[in-house]
Amino acid sequence: MKHMISILGSTGSIGRQSLDVIRKLRFGVSALAADSNVNLMEKQIREFVPEIAILRNEKAAAELRVRVFDTKTTVYGGENALIEAAAVGSAGTVITAVVGTAGLKPTLAAIDAKKRIALANKETLVCAGHIVMSRAAEKGAEIIAVDSEHSAIFQCLMAGRKGELKRILLTASGGPFRGKKRKELADITKEQALRHPNWSMGAKITIDSATMMNKGLEFIEAMHLFGARPEQIKGLVHPQSVIHSMVEFRDNSVMAQLGVPDMRIPIELALTYPERHDAVAPELDLTKLGALTFEEPDEDVFTCLKLARELAGRHDVSCAVMNAANEAAVSLFLEDRIGFLDIYELIKSAVDKFGGSAAGSLEDILDADTEARKFVFGRV
Repeated sequence: MKHMISILGSTGSIGRQSLDVIRKLRFGVSALAADSNVNLMEKQIREFVPEIAILRNEKAAAELRVRVFDTKTTVYGGENALIEAAAVGSAGTVITAVVGTAGLKPTLAAIDAKKRIALANKETLVCAGHIVMSRAAEKGAEIIAVDSEHSAIFQCLMAGRKGELKRILLTASGGPFRGKKRKELADITKEQALRHPNWSMGAKITIDSATMMNKGLEFIEAMHLFGARPEQIKGLVHPQSVIHSMVEFRDNSVMAQLGVPDMRIPIELALTYPERHDAVAPELDLTKLGALTFEEPDEDVFTCLKLARELAGRHDVSCAVMNAANEAAVSLFLEDRIGFLDIYELIKSAVDKFGGSAAGSLEDILDADTEARKFVFGRV
């Protein structure tokens, strides 16, 4: 039977790379979902002929519906339509690559439908990891991370047994501002922050890499995915982005996963596990690597990383508030309405104001998310 995939966020960076993998593997597409990119979505529909296509923007969905009337694809619009894409019956795997907390409800819908979730939306676990992982265990849904770091950890853990984990060594490129002092970041422009040295990613995640908030979010995600305590996770700056993360076991053996910096590698594994198929990405030439170096992250400079690590073990809405405030602040920075260092200041203020509330339900988390966004946007 042909493998059928739904992609939430198909017009974004991860979505486009996922379709590269699907094309190579000759898998089928059940559903495509995105925000408002009518032109690219039309091209994707005509190539992959999904059962349904969703654009969250209702006006864009109406235009798309007219453009593809001659295909077999049914077009829906609106936020709630994402849930239908996540639970469509013909798909065995759902790639969740929408940005931010918009991926939370669709991920839960995919879990309830007992899909395999190829998780490329780290905010889902940052905000509601305890709810998502317990629901997945209850429903028997499988979650395999698409982040290169978490895919690496997943692979390294195959070398040991449950209970033998000592530490997760979570690597980071250091972003475009590695080695700079905090005062040097005061006048950083949007264009400078978007020049990542190793990876090609969307704008939001690229800014998160520049602030190293991305690594803070991954720290929290790793806790939930692998059942690790905060003290079992250590961040390491690895500028070459060849070792994607490591695992240290109780006997002090360290397992590392290496590969070229290409997101198609973890995407492919998430779709084919427990099998490995022929590569979509280029092979790694070890003779051309040169030195592989490691250093401690400078948390006095990258204060977003420090904040995320400090909040990771809390059982309230702090992580959800931090994530929402970060999304709002990054959008303001990308609109040239705040400075680079203002991102942290706005996040910290939001956490101080809203972070102490209980996180007993999904509604608690979503309410905190809304309040944090209003707070940040209201400060500008």
